[in-house]
Amino acid sequence: MSVGTAAKPETRSVRDRLIEAAEQCLTAKGIRATTVSEVAEVAGVSRGWLYRHFPDKADLLGAAIVRLNDAFWTEASTRLNAVSGLDRQIVAGVALAHTTSEAPGALVLKLRQEEPEAFAACVGVGVLGLIPEIAAFWEPYLRAAVDNGEIHPDTDCAESAEWIARITMSLATVPSEHFDPENPDSVLRHARRYIVAALRCDPAEG
Repeated sequence: MSVGTAAKPETRSVRDRLIEAAEQCLTAKGIRATTVSEVAEVAGVSRGWLYRHFPDKADLLGAAIVRLNDAFWTEASTRLNAVSGLDRQIVAGVALAHTTSEAPGALVLKLRQEEPEAFAACVGVGVLGLIPEIAAFWEPYLRAAVDNGEIHPDTDCAESAEWIARITMSLATVPSEHFDPENPDSVLRHARRYIVAALRCDPAEG
C-alpha cells in the first residue's frame, strides 16, 4: 500500500470534520461572524492544516452550505412525500420553513434570508435565489395535483409554484392574528380554504 493511498481516508476525515465544524459555527454565529480560526478550533486542527483543504473562508463555508442545502431538500422531499394531497403537503412545507432555526438541514434558508450577500459570496453567483429554488421544488407537486384532479387542469404549474413558494415562506415567518404556523390544523384549514381553493379556479377567468 502506497503512502498516498494510506493518506486518503485521513484526508477525507479531516475535511468532513472541518465541514461539520463550519456547520456548527454557521448555526451559532452566521456567515459573517464565523472565522477560520474558530472553525479550525472546533474541528481540532491548526489553521495551517485547514488551509491544506480549503484555500479561504468562502470556500470552506461554501462547502458547508452546499451540504446543508442538500440536507434541506432531502428533508423537504421526505416530509412532503410522506403525505398525500397538496393541502397536506403545504402544511408540511410551512412546518419545515417555520422550524428553520431548529432543523440543521434548513439552516440554509435562514442564512439566505438574513445574510444574502455573504451567502452569495460563499456559494457563488450561479446559485439560484431563494424563491426560484423553492418554486422549482414545488413545481412537480403541483403537476401531480393537476394529474390527480386536485386543482384546475389548466393551472400554470411554474407560475403557481412561485406563488406557493412565496406564500409558504410568508405563512411560516410573518406573524398573524388569524393563523398559527405551529398548529397543523390551522395551516391545513388555511391551505384548503384559500390556497387549494384558488388553484381549483379556472385561470382564464382571473
